[in-house]
Amino acid sequence: MTVEFLRIAMVELEDAVAYYNQQSEGLGYQFAVEVQKTLHRIVEFPEAWPVLSERTRRCRLRRFPYGVIYRVINDTLLVIAVMHMHRHPDTWRNRVSPRPNDPQ
Repeated sequence: MTVEFLRIAMVELEDAVAYYNQQSEGLGYQFAVEVQKTLHRIVEFPEAWPVLSERTRRCRLRRFPYGVIYRVINDTLLVIAVMHMHRHPDTWRNRVSPRPNDPQ
């Protein structure tokens, strides 16, 4: 399975890495490693994480208060958001187009 990021999700990841590096040298690197571990868990068990809509799921990071919001499309894991869990939970919804009858 290939992993692709929406541009805005990649910006969120980069911003979070920069923020954590400002807090403590190397912490941003640790955050990036945790995101990679989370992506590996998703690739291994894509259906294991809570459903947010008909086609969208969220997997929380273990060490940081973030979640990876994603969709599996054919053989691609599309990362829609790398979202701090204290943000409004629906901020990702306007990033993807719904299918007819998709209860977003």
